[in-house]
Amino acid sequence: MPVEFELCPGRRIGGSNPCFIIAEIGQNHQGDTEIAKKMIRMAKDCGADCVKFQKSELEHRFTKRALERTYNSPHSWGNTYGAHKRHLEFSHEQYRELQQFSREVGIFFTASGMDEMAVEFLHAINVPFFKVASADTNNIPYLEKTAKKGRPMVISSGMQSMETMRCVYRTVKKHNPNFTILQCTSAYPLPTEHANLRIITEFQKEFPDIPIGYSGHEGGISVSVAAVALGAKVVERHVTLDKSWKGSDHAASLEPAELAALVREIRTVELALGSPVKQMLPCEASCHKKLGKSVVARKAVQKGTELTLDMLGVKVAEPQGIPPEKIFKLVGKKIRVDLQEDDTIANDMIID
Repeated sequence: MPVEFELCPGRRIGGSNPCFIIAEIGQNHQGDTEIAKKMIRMAKDCGADCVKFQKSELEHRFTKRALERTYNSPHSWGNTYGAHKRHLEFSHEQYRELQQFSREVGIFFTASGMDEMAVEFLHAINVPFFKVASADTNNIPYLEKTAKKGRPMVISSGMQSMETMRCVYRTVKKHNPNFTILQCTSAYPLPTEHANLRIITEFQKEFPDIPIGYSGHEGGISVSVAAVALGAKVVERHVTLDKSWKGSDHAASLEPAELAALVREIRTVELALGSPVKQMLPCEASCHKKLGKSVVARKAVQKGTELTLDMLGVKVAEPQGIPPEKIFKLVGKKIRVDLQEDDTIANDMIID
């Protein structure tokens, strides 16, 4: 199985491909499709690759008692949890409308299927990939059914152990080779010390044949940028138009200026990661010409003399000659010309 694959039409992840940046709108749209459209356009303008929502079929996701329980939070949109969730849940037709709007804007559109029936709907509208929320990562029957549909999958790992993630990996891989696992800590907002970015490198060791990414809920962008430096091939961040809005996710979300900065800094880090091949680069030539050192004669040496280390020194010389790392190879070799003190020693002066 390749370490890279096509996550969306024409857009591969993993390997040397650019980090895929997901703007998680989630339910920060306040239950208003016009706000949702403004957020989609904002994500596109900021340079994100994809917008993501959260789709639930509430009666399949929650028990009746869970929906009927009183919900008195300052973030509540209703007196019961069910009323709250129904206010925020878009209809199938509204999802199709937002999907079409995303096409027109030119940004990929998908959603987390928060239950099996939601996955069926998302499959029917042909989203490019399924996002598995952390709450469903250990839901093995859900994972199997989702994986069997054959679409690429992005799987968060919040609230899970490494043992569970191994089980997740085995479960999905059996049916679907195209998936990525994201390091994630499910706290909103996330204290920086619990981001645990080192898990990215542990996931890379555990699952070397899939791309690894990061889903963050921390304040600011530094941690997410650092995740890319550690090799994250997908970055997902919640976004909002205003952090002060009603709703528990807004405080852990990025406003437009922050999202634009995140995209910009990720692309800068990718550029800076460059090549793993260590060599002198063309951009270093002027510095080397001015400051690069060469082997020189420490004192006058007559033609035909066998060189000893005490005859050789290292200085910035004009012209340049044999580089200092080869000085010990000159010991025992004979010189074919007379040398004065500080003369540059070049390769054509040495008798092999």
